[in-house]
Amino acid sequence: MTKADIVAKISDRLGMEKGDVQATVETFMEEVKSSLEGGDNVYLRGFGSFIVKTRAEKTGRNISKNTTIKIPAHNIPAFKPAKVFVEGVKTNVEVN
Repeated sequence: MTKADIVAKISDRLGMEKGDVQATVETFMEEVKSSLEGGDNVYLRGFGSFIVKTRAEKTGRNISKNTTIKIPAHNIPAFKPAKVFVEGVKTNVEVN
């Protein structure tokens, strides 16, 4: 499912103009991104949490040059689904 698909479904379900829904979805994503970039986590009860995770410094390999490189500690955005969300996927999605 793409962002356009989400906008279309919300628009159909609520009877709103696609342009208004598009602006709302875009604004939501911008706010989540802005919060994470500011170091704040976003908690959506019953859905999940957008969090900032810290990755420790580690040693990696550049296989093309066969050398060892140091990868510095860094932060990455992550999503942690709520338990209700996880259980819904477990029970409703067939295992391949």
